[in-house]
Amino acid sequence: MAERIDDLQCNGYRIIQDTDGFCFGMDAVLLANYALSSVNSETKLLDLCSGTGIVPLLIAAKTECAELTGIELQADVADMAGRSVKLNHQEGRMKIIQGDLRDIKKMGLDSSMNVVTCNPPYMNAGLKNVTDRKLISRHEVMCTLADVCYAATYTLKSNGKFFMVHRPNRLVDIFTELRKVHLEPKRMRLVYPYANSEANMVLLEAVKGGRTQLTVEKPLVVYKDKNIYTDEIVSIYAVS
Repeated sequence: MAERIDDLQCNGYRIIQDTDGFCFGMDAVLLANYALSSVNSETKLLDLCSGTGIVPLLIAAKTECAELTGIELQADVADMAGRSVKLNHQEGRMKIIQGDLRDIKKMGLDSSMNVVTCNPPYMNAGLKNVTDRKLISRHEVMCTLADVCYAATYTLKSNGKFFMVHRPNRLVDIFTELRKVHLEPKRMRLVYPYANSEANMVLLEAVKGGRTQLTVEKPLVVYKDKNIYTDEIVSIYAVS
């Protein structure tokens, strides 16, 4: 392992990562930002497939969220996340559970959360990454989309919100699996690398037991020129 401590450029928060493993990317940052408006000082939030805890850490840095919990399968990655919690002195409101979300019924979290977030493995076919940690992070080898959706609905309160970032080419699968477990898609935003390119990410909000109505929001474009972020991306990453 080659650990390093990175500055999140937000309220002095830092994160421990392993450069030989899977470091967080823009998808995690966008997911955390997408969920922010639904978080307040009474919110109990759960992050599935939490990795090194980047999503709950960013939300903790930017909100007064009451309680934040991350579930991560891989013991060494969960250990890094737990140490990041201590590094930022957030033990009072944030914890990391090392466990398998497929065993969600054994964790005592049923119908307890206002918000659930997830940046899950995207790929269910194709080439696999060489190292196990990257394979587990990117491919559905240890949990499927259906497993993620079930864990979300099981832990959410009625009318609780589920936020996920995924790939647009899985949208049909996503809507199918969400509705199977009574999570109704309510809000969707496609993310484009450039204005004239195809979308490569989708941000989604679903409500447990929600009524049928989906709002497709304006596109989010990442770059206005090579290596130059758009103003909206700059504002999302803005130092605070």
